[in-house]
Amino acid sequence: MRPKNERLARAVRESGYSYAELARQIRALAAENGIPARTNSSAVAHWIAGTRPGRATAQLIAEALSRRLPLPVSPVQLGLLTSPEADDDPLPGSGDDRDPLEVLDALAAADIDRSPWSRTVPYSVDAAALPLAAGAPRAEPGDAGQGTGTAGETEVAAVREMTRLFTAVDERFGGQHGRTALVQYLRSDVAALCRARFRTGEIKRQMLSAGACVAYLAGWKAYDAGEQGLAQRYYLQAYALTREADDELHGAFVLRVLAHHGMEVGRPEHSLDLLDEALRRVRGRTDPATESLYLATRARALAMAGRGREAVAEAARAARLVDGADEREMPFWAALWGSASACVGNHTAKAAEHLGSYDVAERHFSQAVWSRPDGDHRRITALSVAHTGRMQCRQGLVEQACATWDQALQLMDGVRSTRVTRAVAGMRRELAPYRQRRVQAAVELEERVRLWTAEEDV
Repeated sequence: MRPKNERLARAVRESGYSYAELARQIRALAAENGIPARTNSSAVAHWIAGTRPGRATAQLIAEALSRRLPLPVSPVQLGLLTSPEADDDPLPGSGDDRDPLEVLDALAAADIDRSPWSRTVPYSVDAAALPLAAGAPRAEPGDAGQGTGTAGETEVAAVREMTRLFTAVDERFGGQHGRTALVQYLRSDVAALCRARFRTGEIKRQMLSAGACVAYLAGWKAYDAGEQGLAQRYYLQAYALTREADDELHGAFVLRVLAHHGMEVGRPEHSLDLLDEALRRVRGRTDPATESLYLATRARALAMAGRGREAVAEAARAARLVDGADEREMPFWAALWGSASACVGNHTAKAAEHLGSYDVAERHFSQAVWSRPDGDHRRITALSVAHTGRMQCRQGLVEQACATWDQALQLMDGVRSTRVTRAVAGMRRELAPYRQRRVQAAVELEERVRLWTAEEDV
């Protein structure tokens, strides 16, 4: 018989959770990260009595308690895993000055090998705040630049062009196309180039900045696969590379990426602080189209914080900035993600949705679609169309919603993306009451969804 887990029992007491409340938090956290979990109060009692959960569940327990305790705790500290079992998280703490390229190598290896840790590590609310405690960018790029090769402007251009190609495939066919190739490219070619010798400090900074773009594209692909903890860790190391590059403006953009990610997974606790810091860095120092991205994202964060009037005003400011802006002035790392106007429309729509203004949200989701007239951004176009249908359905416009969703399903064909799969599941949930009432449009769309799902499963 195992001894009682006193460390876990103490942490649960200090958190103030009842067993049922902790079980509920673990289930919610599992759903947030796409991890199966059927935890109940009896399971919590068994863990405290000494039974050890699996690795994935142990990580969920630690994260659930970390969100309630004054300091974060790990599965090892809670007595749920021993160090050899832990498959330790390579994410450095706020006071850790490890070379971000070393950390990225560990992340990439876990990603390529599909290690249990990489697939189940949960999103960490505490980790989201690490950049706010990281301080100013480094004056010198750490240990990077100690390699044996030499890199110059041609190599920087090559990394940027490869990033454009990987991004184009990602946007058109979904994040799971080319994912392993991208991560291997990051681990081998990009890491070696970032460690090379450079003729000037400026070229060195450009290469580290280009490497950061590859790192957060790897994170974006993990996010698109529903692996939120892994995505977050890539984003954090992308930020660390911008600090190595002493690139304050690019670093601010990665802060925006982190804020956006927190909102997407329903954990916006640090999003406003991240965006406020990003805007502090960029105001008056960047072009109007790029600045509009920060303002639109902040509008959404304000809406999620219950500050509706401020959210509306901030969204209006973003719209004024992007209207007529020359997007050719955007820096490489901002322009990589496509139309600023479409992005502003998308975030404004999500802010309006959170405030319950479904008609306004519908209009802005449609605007985001119109801003991407080509077929190069099929995934985000399909998702925007699906969101438009959801807003129509919530206004009671069922037939119109079904027609819109049918268009979305056509756009989704061949797109390998967990976000797309979840959007289709969302259609079914929204239409369930209408199917039960045998509304013809809802019944017909359900059959279309069934056929789409069957084709995707082949």
